[in-house]
Amino acid sequence: MELLWYIPNQVLPGHRGDEVTADHNSLDTLTAQAKALETYGWGGALLGTGWGRPDTFTVATALVARTTTFQPLIATRPGYWRPANFASAAATLDHISGGRVLVNIVSGKDNLGAYGDHEGDQAHRYGRTREFMYLIRRLWTEENVTFHGEHFRVDNSTVVPRPLVRQPRLYFGGASEAAERVAATEADVQLFWGEPLDGVHERIERLKKLSASLGREHAPLEFGLRITTVVRDTTEQAWADARARVAVMQADHNPHPSVGQQRLLDLSERGEILDENLYTAPGKYGGGGAGTTWLVGSAEDVARSLRRYADLGITHFVLSDTPYLTEIERQGETLLPLLRN
Repeated sequence: MELLWYIPNQVLPGHRGDEVTADHNSLDTLTAQAKALETYGWGGALLGTGWGRPDTFTVATALVARTTTFQPLIATRPGYWRPANFASAAATLDHISGGRVLVNIVSGKDNLGAYGDHEGDQAHRYGRTREFMYLIRRLWTEENVTFHGEHFRVDNSTVVPRPLVRQPRLYFGGASEAAERVAATEADVQLFWGEPLDGVHERIERLKKLSASLGREHAPLEFGLRITTVVRDTTEQAWADARARVAVMQADHNPHPSVGQQRLLDLSERGEILDENLYTAPGKYGGGGAGTTWLVGSAEDVARSLRRYADLGITHFVLSDTPYLTEIERQGETLLPLLRN
């Protein structure tokens, strides 16, 4: 079981309700979070990406230089980097960090025009993503790579230095049919948001069958869960705090949610609480992405829920709650020991 957190490299303070505003994104603040993750036994943290945020790769590099075991899960977009540039940068950081780099490939919407990128329809977007992942794998493992695809090309390309021990693991998300075909063929880990157990089970089985039908050439696809975990000393306190936070949230009127985001938003129609403690109300009042649904309860409650996901085949967990540093420590002390035992 891999247990990661989330570090919010954001320009504006108050991300997802974090009460830290002074120097919220300074290197010292982010380093304190990364070092706390090491202290309390987390494996590392996801670093988000998007135009208008600090450059994710730069932040990851700085945090690696200040830590010893922290693994950055570096989110990147195929249109923000060229495959050979990214393969070289990631291999270099992996080499000098002692093999700590993880990679999250993102194909969601972004302000593409701001950095000179463009995308066509969904088929074009995921076709480009698949080529990106296929090509960086080859560049990490082969020499003198020549590839002429629909979206990218390289000639006689060799990346040096190589990744230290193994190629960095490729995480990927997406719920559309096009996204799942990319995951089934090229990803190492398919990340799900916080859907109910039956939905996650259905998607795992579908992706396994799809991998077989498409002739997957890599090791079997693994599965991960990215979700908000609201943990308090007691079940009652956790629910009181969760409901109080939702009461002050503002509605988020996103006119074009992704397929995965829409799946989460639709969950509220099934009920406010699913699978004992999966809270769907945040999505109705402003929660997005991993903040759309929350697992709420005592450490024992949340650990029991996460173990149910593990029983379905989830082996990678990316958890978070705010305030970030406080929750790294609280959940590191109370939740992680239960999961490891």
